[in-house]
Amino acid sequence: MDKGCMMRSIIILLLCMCCTSTVYAKGKLNVLTTTQDLASIARSIGGDKVKVSALCKGYQDPHSLRAKPSYMLKAKKADLFIRVGLELEIGYEDLIIDGSRNRKIRIGTLGHLDTSLGVMLLEAPTTQRVDRSMGDVHPMGNPHYWLDPLNAKIIAANIAVRLSELLPKYKEYFYNNLTDFDKKIDVKMIEWTAELAPYQGEKIAIYHRSWPYFFRRFGLVDVCELEPKPGICPSPGHLAEVIGIMKRDKVKAILMEVFYDEKPADFVANETGAKVIIVPNSVGGTKEAKDYFSLIDTIVNDIASALKGEKTN
Repeated sequence: MDKGCMMRSIIILLLCMCCTSTVYAKGKLNVLTTTQDLASIARSIGGDKVKVSALCKGYQDPHSLRAKPSYMLKAKKADLFIRVGLELEIGYEDLIIDGSRNRKIRIGTLGHLDTSLGVMLLEAPTTQRVDRSMGDVHPMGNPHYWLDPLNAKIIAANIAVRLSELLPKYKEYFYNNLTDFDKKIDVKMIEWTAELAPYQGEKIAIYHRSWPYFFRRFGLVDVCELEPKPGICPSPGHLAEVIGIMKRDKVKAILMEVFYDEKPADFVANETGAKVIIVPNSVGGTKEAKDYFSLIDTIVNDIASALKGEKTN
């Protein structure tokens, strides 16, 4: 490359950098998240410097979202794409990013963020062979880590770091918001822990393995799942096994997400006398779960109420 050509390349690069900074400076950073949980946390950290939207609604199963042209249009306008990772979005993420033709949000760029970075993951398969015969298994670990409030602090920190890299002039603003978010989590953790403290060690049946992080944090025990394998609908034979386990262990409750069929849980409940607790596992799953804090409020309150023998719905 001759000196003239090199100089022109440098000038073009500087102009591109200036244009990018100008766009961010004039308007809000456009953030697109895969779930409403990430959107809620991104709003807490980004404040009035970001415009945030989410692909998957809280009342939808995040494992089975399908790529749509409208999602690609949203991704086309995004400055930052935030995902849960651990292959939760494996069925649609690549299709949406490819369809958007937005190079700045591709994996490996500054505009793409995986918030699982730094999280202590649970339930990574120990076998070398992982295939579809095992159900919807995530080979890097269970992806429902956002349901542990202390992991929400890690998510928030990851977002603060990335927003500061994209908008360095607002770094102090983002980190002040992170401090406020962490303080609120710490205060709420005292409240949530106290409410569930009487039930530490309580055995609960679950529909899908959304709850290992939440149960581990609050001392609850999942004894069996209604799904025979992750993502596989309950079969009569498997439900008979579940009923046997629940009767043996005197399980009082079945915890399930809002988007699964209630009939298998109702059948098991009728056979065992257990209560079915239907809760959102994401922001927006019910009208009460308006943000991350009210999501955890809802889950904690409904579990505690059910175990106390109170009506939850």
